[in-house]
Amino acid sequence: MRLIQLLDEAGNTRVGVVDAQGGRVRLLDGVDSTYALAGAAIAAGRSLDAQAAATAGDATLDYPALLQAGRVLSPLHHPDPAHCLVTGTGLTHLGSAAARDAMHQNLQQQAQAGTLTDSMRMFQWGVEGGIPAPGRAGAQPEWFYKGDGAIVAAPGAPLPSPDFALDGGEEPELVGLYLIGPDGTPHRLGFAIGNEFSDHVTERQNYLYLAHSKLRACAVGPELRSGPLPRDLRGTSRLKRDGAVVWEKPFLTGEANMCHSLENLEYHHFKYAAHRRPGDVHLHFFGTATLSFADGVRAQPGDVFEIELPELGAPLANPLATAAAGFAPGGVRSL
Repeated sequence: MRLIQLLDEAGNTRVGVVDAQGGRVRLLDGVDSTYALAGAAIAAGRSLDAQAAATAGDATLDYPALLQAGRVLSPLHHPDPAHCLVTGTGLTHLGSAAARDAMHQNLQQQAQAGTLTDSMRMFQWGVEGGIPAPGRAGAQPEWFYKGDGAIVAAPGAPLPSPDFALDGGEEPELVGLYLIGPDGTPHRLGFAIGNEFSDHVTERQNYLYLAHSKLRACAVGPELRSGPLPRDLRGTSRLKRDGAVVWEKPFLTGEANMCHSLENLEYHHFKYAAHRRPGDVHLHFFGTATLSFADGVRAQPGDVFEIELPELGAPLANPLATAAAGFAPGGVRSL
């Protein structure tokens, strides 16, 4: 099922189901958020699809028109953004080490000297142990924190890059969308397209700056795909400037193209009790192997990132914008 959140003509949040052709959206009755829909499904012991079917209404809307008007929201949010945790894992895809090598200037020299960087070593651990038998724990992935729900930009909305940033570049990724049930059990609602968006110049200075580089906005959506996910997913990431494509590249994701299983990545995220707090929402990025920055491309304010992954519905597009950080050295006050 293809679920979206949208604003109706009165500005109220609604939930709708996109038809197979991607042309119409059927509104759900009495449902004002995917969060509420998922909570009701858990309480009733139903799947998300069954709960949506039980609340399907008669009204339909034009889906392309909703996207054009900017009325489509990210497909999952928490009513209190502080209770939405946005995180991710890196070096999870079979091509991700090559992209990281291209981004970090000194890896080639280290390889010639017969030494491995920490990034390459972690990637090797994933290749060797990232796909354990079902029910078993495998190698830990690289993990990072991006922020809470306040950093998530809606489809079509600007991705704000703070004025202190050295760069702002796309990362086309698969995102897992989760709600923690009343008993602390994580429930996967489905998957969506994501632009993880990072500061690659900051990261390139030193890999220990990875944490700083990830504390940026991101975008998720426009659709939540419920149910099983194809193992082999093929999409296209592109950068547009003044309406023209200045960079475009295919990308692969899904378990057939990863050195970690999704089960293993989920285990290493939710094994921490703090990540299983009842009622919380989690948006977890699963990594990528394709970056325009790795090809020497630098995005500029006004450029539009477009990520297309047909199996997950309509493309995700967001323009890059610069935003004031709102804080300066000496800004902390003593009480």
